This record gives sequence, structure tokens and C-alpha cells, in this order.
Amino acid sequence: MKMVVIAGTPGSGKTSVLMHTVKNLQEMGIRPAVVKIDCLWTEDDARINRLGVPVRVGLARDMCPDHYSIYNTEEMVSWASSQGADVLLNETAGLCLRCAPYPDRALAVCVIDVTSGPNTPLKIGPLLTTADVVVATKGDLVSQAEREVFRERVVEVNPKCRIVEANGLTGKGSRELADIIKYSREIDGEMLLRHNPPLAVCTLCTGELRVSKKHHRGVLRHLDGFVEYVGE
Repeated sequence: MKMVVIAGTPGSGKTSVLMHTVKNLQEMGIRPAVVKIDCLWTEDDARINRLGVPVRVGLARDMCPDHYSIYNTEEMVSWASSQGADVLLNETAGLCLRCAPYPDRALAVCVIDVTSGPNTPLKIGPLLTTADVVVATKGDLVSQAEREVFRERVVEVNPKCRIVEANGLTGKGSRELADIIKYSREIDGEMLLRHNPPLAVCTLCTGELRVSKKHHRGVLRHLDGFVEYVGE
């Protein structure tokens, strides 16, 4: 099975890009399953469910949504496998712009809004700099010159990434993203994070890179909402 982590700034159009990409994957005969990670509330699962794909929601509440997503990676992969999925699409809120919730064996996709300003790519940090694919949305709302400056800023901080220009309303760019997913690697074996999350109250905050739950201590929340303290 393949795994794709879709992260990005609030309001960048992550869910719209995801939904158009799901349609393209289905047309290719690929079976996706979606795990939507949000903070306090979402109704995106109802929108995604209308596409006829398995959907599961996780609410991080008082835990960083990216920490929450990382901590529950194994459970998400196991759930997607039980649904017969070929690819797990994990959309995470990514609010602090300091985390990079990308396991090394997953395809890392950062969605960023071009109207947020030409220097925004310089401010986002590992969320963008460690991504495999940068999806630039709302480019139709700015001039060609502004799009080119924005693109140069992205390349400046992540010269190896592939840039996809997308439109959440028309679906532009989603076929290209689906093609990239189709030919991405399978996840197998133990996964490591590409970048350590910031300091807080769990082992992920102090630099632990291993993904499996057995490696983590602190105040942690499960996909079903159960919160526990693990440690001495």
C-alpha cells in the first residue's frame, strides 16, 4: 500500500485538492482511503464520503494535529488496509508551520496558497522544505509575474520538490498529482520522520523520530479520542 500525507496552511485548499485527486485515482482503478485530521471539528468527512471512499476522522483537540497524525500513523495504515485500500491519503491540519508530519516512506505533499504572499514559502519551514510535492493553489487570482516569484521562492527553499499548480474549484492539477501518487513508492518496514517536531509535552517534541507507538511517552491522544499519559 502507498501512503500520502497532505499538509499545508489553513485555507490553502487541501481538502478540495484531495477530493479532485480522489476522483482521478478512482478513474485510474486505484482504491483510496482517507483519514482527515483536524483540531476541533470538521464536516469534510461527509463531503469526501460522497465520493464513495472509506473516510475516517481524527480530532486532535488539545494535541498538535501533526503530532496526533504522526502518533496514530500505524493505526491509520492498519485501518486503510482493512478497507482494502491501495493508497492511504492522510490530510492533516498543519497549523503551527513548524512540524513536518511526513514519514520517510510516504509521499509528502504540501499545499500552499499563492495569494498568501510571495515570501510565504520562506516562512513555512519543514512543512514545505521536506515535501516531495508542493501544490500551489489559487494561482488564478494573482498575476503571472507573482506566480513566477512565488515559484522561485519555493524552489529557493526546496529545490528538489515537484511543483504542481492546482485549482480547488476546477480540479486543475489533480490529475498530475494523481499520476505522481500512482508511481510513488509502497510503504514497508519501519518509518522515520523526515524532521523532528518542536518542543512540547511528548517524546515527539523532544526529537523522537520513530513512528511506532511503542517509542512514545507523554500526553497522547488516540484516533478514537482516548487520551492517556504514557511514562513513569
